[in-house]
Amino acid sequence: MTLTHNIDLKKLAISLGLSLGVGGLSAIVSMGSQESFEAAVKPPLTPPAFLFPIVWTILFLLMGVSAYLIYNSNTEEKDIRSAALYVYIAQLLVNFFWPVIFFNLAAYFSASVWIILLLILIIVMIALFSRISKPAAYLQIPYLLWVSFATYLTIAVAVLN
Repeated sequence: MTLTHNIDLKKLAISLGLSLGVGGLSAIVSMGSQESFEAAVKPPLTPPAFLFPIVWTILFLLMGVSAYLIYNSNTEEKDIRSAALYVYIAQLLVNFFWPVIFFNLAAYFSASVWIILLLILIIVMIALFSRISKPAAYLQIPYLLWVSFATYLTIAVAVLN
């Protein structure tokens, strides 16, 4: 399979900047508010703390590339592309606020509901992306898997604490 179109570096930079910017800003906002989580009872399979920023950076990069593929697509279904990008932005916003709810507020049950909303938005986003670009949808699969795992961790922390 060969690429038949050139990469639009401006659109790619916007897509990456948006996803990494949301992730970075969320990390900054929740930085230093993880004391309650450190003291919380954690479920089995909780990864070491150093792993989270590595995984999230990779996921935000994949999100940015995936969104770029949708943003830069030449689909004739402009309504589907718009809907896909709106859902993408919505899930980014929900993603941004999850650490605030979980870490800053230590509102574990609210964070559980919030992350389930995020999971639903990711599933809808992947479904919409797949109608436009299979590679864009596939790039979101690691994100779906990680947020599924994070949902387990969030709900378990809520139940255990």
